[in-house]
Amino acid sequence: MRVVFAGTPEPAVPSLRRLIESANHEVVAVVTRPDAVAGRGRKVTRSPIGLLADEHGIPVLTPTKASDPDFAAELARLEPDCAPVVAYGNLLPQNVLDIPKFGWVNLHFSLLPAWRGAAPVQAAISAGDEVTGASAFRLEAGMDTGPVYGVMTERIRDTDTAGDLLGRLAENGAALLESVLDGLEAGEINAVPQSADGVSYAPKVTVEAARVKWELPARTIDRHIRAVTPAPGAWTMIGDLRVKVGPVTVTDETLAIGEISVRKDGLYIGTATTAVRLGQIQPPGKKLMSAGDWARGARLDAEVRAQ
Repeated sequence: MRVVFAGTPEPAVPSLRRLIESANHEVVAVVTRPDAVAGRGRKVTRSPIGLLADEHGIPVLTPTKASDPDFAAELARLEPDCAPVVAYGNLLPQNVLDIPKFGWVNLHFSLLPAWRGAAPVQAAISAGDEVTGASAFRLEAGMDTGPVYGVMTERIRDTDTAGDLLGRLAENGAALLESVLDGLEAGEINAVPQSADGVSYAPKVTVEAARVKWELPARTIDRHIRAVTPAPGAWTMIGDLRVKVGPVTVTDETLAIGEISVRKDGLYIGTATTAVRLGQIQPPGKKLMSAGDWARGARLDAEVRAQ
């Protein structure tokens, strides 16, 4: 099967790598977001998918908009049988969706119709879901609404950050995506419409939304912090200093909401229920460090609160 793969960030890499190594499929081109300025050096950087394609000598298409007529013409010239897509990050118009014989097959990191949208992994952790997974479905004009070819499930561990869980889903989902393409080529698989029940949405998590609200219960705060780790990263104000915080441990200690207690085993902050112990903290312009070590060095005033 001739495929044109569309994707941009690191979680899409396992799927592209698996298809490159597949004996049944030929990746004739890759579609990814244009090179962008990134990092402290503000250098123009190729996407992870673009870099992998370059390593294997695969042509890379980087349309600014998928509605560009030149992009549609180039895609049609390539005559793909199917276009698998993983976290591409660009809306595809209907004329582009119609080009591949088997359409565009999107690997989405949730059990659809749950958590449609940009941040399904973050939403599942934040909501306290015990199980999530990945769905391979036929892309259509709606937001993750197309019929589903297949799913795989994954248990959410009590200590999972979004990065941890997304890493496992990316690897296991790659196998699902390949098996769906195999089934399409063999004519052995059909897509099933999504249920109208159980629909939920997972919008992109903004930096402001990643702020920790200490007036919430400890376990809710624990899930929230893990859900936005590593990106965009949980943060709070300690006095007039804005700091990033890593995952926490829920304790049996009791402190007032936002109250800070520096102890030998770490830095504790009060919530609506019990206190949590911070593992790591990142002050402005510095690397992650032990929260306890930072607090002892900072010599916080007794009246300082987290907010």
